[in-house]
Amino acid sequence: MRKRTEKKTVKENDSAIVKMPDIKTKTRVIIVLGILNVLLAVSYFMLTHYAVKTVQVDGNKHYSAEEIKAMVMTGYLGDNSLYLSLKYKNKGIEGVPFVETMDVIIQSNDTIRINVYEKALAGYVQYLGRYMYFDNAGVVVEASKVTTKGIPQVTGLDFDHIILHEKLPVENSQIFQNILNITKLLNKYDVLCDRIQFDRNYNVILGYDEVKVDIGALENLDEKLMQLPQILPSLAGERGTLDLQNYTADRKSVTFERGK
Repeated sequence: MRKRTEKKTVKENDSAIVKMPDIKTKTRVIIVLGILNVLLAVSYFMLTHYAVKTVQVDGNKHYSAEEIKAMVMTGYLGDNSLYLSLKYKNKGIEGVPFVETMDVIIQSNDTIRINVYEKALAGYVQYLGRYMYFDNAGVVVEASKVTTKGIPQVTGLDFDHIILHEKLPVENSQIFQNILNITKLLNKYDVLCDRIQFDRNYNVILGYDEVKVDIGALENLDEKLMQLPQILPSLAGERGTLDLQNYTADRKSVTFERGK
């Protein structure tokens, strides 16, 4: 009888020993599930509360706003303002053709602003099927297969080779200062042209679609270009040459010869 009782007691104790780990395991599972629920709730809040709904892009000319957004808002969390604020904190975006840098400003949890600072381009020349863009010093900064609105094509320059990030090999380096003077005044009077053509004597003809503006020598350049905002609108759809070669403040000589 004693032996049976002892065996029974051992079995009961064994049963009690087996049940104890089950309680601890359940506790751990509950804790883990609780932590996971908290993490899921936090993740859901972060993804929804900081989802970018409004993007303002400033300073872009070569790239559209959609193209800029695609460059900045990359990756799985690319549309999350909190992630973007950490990714671009005290850091601009560099290495983009035609762009010096881009800054990302977080204005609110769902709104960001992207400031684009493009390279200062004076013009471009065509070479071997590419458009070679140069800056105000004549240094070729970019090569592209597409043109950029607002940047004129420059013709009449003589060169036999072009090397990226080096100065255009032209005989008269003063030409770049001339281009800078022209583009500054065109920007001043908001009459940007499509083309700037130089002849052998460095006289200038500007191109506006089918209208040519013969500036001639660069004397009295400001007085000549000052007339364009009033004249060009009246020549919309026309084809021909506007002659401002002899225009001065005293001698207001302006003629237009229609072409075929």
